[in-house]
Amino acid sequence: MTALFNLSGKAALVTGSTRGIGRAIAEALIAQGARVVISSEDEADTARVAGELGMPGCACDVTDDAALAALVDFTAAQLGGLDVLVCNAGITGKPGPFAAIDMEDYARVMAINLRSQVVLTGLALPHIAARGGGSAVLIASLSGLRGNGRINAYALAKAGVAQLARNLAVEWGPRNVRVNAVSPGFIATELSQPLLDNAEFMARRMAMTPLRRPGTPAEVAGTVAFLASAAGAFVTGHNLVVDGGTVITDGS
Repeated sequence: MTALFNLSGKAALVTGSTRGIGRAIAEALIAQGARVVISSEDEADTARVAGELGMPGCACDVTDDAALAALVDFTAAQLGGLDVLVCNAGITGKPGPFAAIDMEDYARVMAINLRSQVVLTGLALPHIAARGGGSAVLIASLSGLRGNGRINAYALAKAGVAQLARNLAVEWGPRNVRVNAVSPGFIATELSQPLLDNAEFMARRMAMTPLRRPGTPAEVAGTVAFLASAAGAFVTGHNLVVDGGTVITDGS
């Protein structure tokens, strides 16, 4: 641990932090010295992971505004305040063209992936400002930067997340609160295992990725830790893409 990345004494909240990228983010922040509230919609999973990591846990349905308020209150009470917020909770929804979209699924994807971040940042950023400043990181996606024939509401929501980060950076910068987005590309997680097992998909996708491999949750987590720490103290309103180069290549 170096001083630039040291998060000792910092209080953090990470939503969707019981598995995959969210858990890796929580572990990275803990490794740098932060205290982290673990949260997911599943009470049993939240309690289990919180116990494994030795941190407080609070289950939360992010579509419930009252539950989000309770989550922020819990964090402030358990940790004495809030310095770092990571909005990671999200779902992919049903794939397909917009012409055939299921509007109930659309509403749920938008509620979890975008609306919840609007509400949660509104609740949490005043706490961060009250501590003299800090960092919020909103997890967006490469899909919000590229066109796709099947990723519909998810991509639209994630594009909105990146814009939310820019707007909040302007709004809260004068109070020393930095807000950034992180857009992961194809990351090897439990949820992506069916694609990892699909040889045809992997050959096509890796040919479009200069590093020729999927990313890992730890690599996304390291980016978040950078943005949360003093190392990223002059970075705000940015959408940092963690995709092995997929977004910049023509596939050659």
